[in-house]
Amino acid sequence: MDAVSKSQRAYQWIKERIAAQEFTPGYRLVLGTIAGELDMSVVPVREAIRQLEAEGLVTFERNVGAHVSMVDDSQYRYSMQALSVLEGTATALASRAITESDIRDARAINEQMVQRLSDFEPRAFTALNQRFHEILYARCANPRLLELVQAEWARLGHLRDSTFTFVPGRAQESVREHEEILRLIERGAPLGDIEQAARRHRVATLDAYMIHEHPDETLRLPAF
Repeated sequence: MDAVSKSQRAYQWIKERIAAQEFTPGYRLVLGTIAGELDMSVVPVREAIRQLEAEGLVTFERNVGAHVSMVDDSQYRYSMQALSVLEGTATALASRAITESDIRDARAINEQMVQRLSDFEPRAFTALNQRFHEILYARCANPRLLELVQAEWARLGHLRDSTFTFVPGRAQESVREHEEILRLIERGAPLGDIEQAARRHRVATLDAYMIHEHPDETLRLPAF
């Protein structure tokens, strides 16, 4: 296994544990320990740490070392703003390539989300929500855009275990908006309409969170 693939393996290993909350904010990342766990030298682990630092998931301090970045509310807001633009565009660009099978799968997931409303568990609901959106943007032909969308989803997983923990009432509106997006895709609506609906959907979740947590700082992005 070459150094590049080793560094990517270390990167994925650390990132998965951050997303799963196994490595929580402030957790110290000891390069030697991680290298031992993965049976590799510290060189690819150091490269992985640099990559995670560039994504904002890890903070490195001289003479202290690396640790999982602390949660910053403003970073959550920035990620949601970025994701509203990136995912809205990716969803629109993917819409012409989405198959009937994709639509059925997405609708089935959304139905599972509806069923969970009566016995609400935020983490499970969020996992289904992510799967739903992955289906809608996965066929986007722009690999760079997909990479950016996935990076922001990963960052959100670190910043907030589940937004729906803070605003459970948003869940019911969310599944309704999912169906609206599916209908737009099904009928071959203009790409601008699909992009706008997907963007509004993401912004509405951010607005709900801001109203709940920071009513004096509520930021409404224009859905254009």
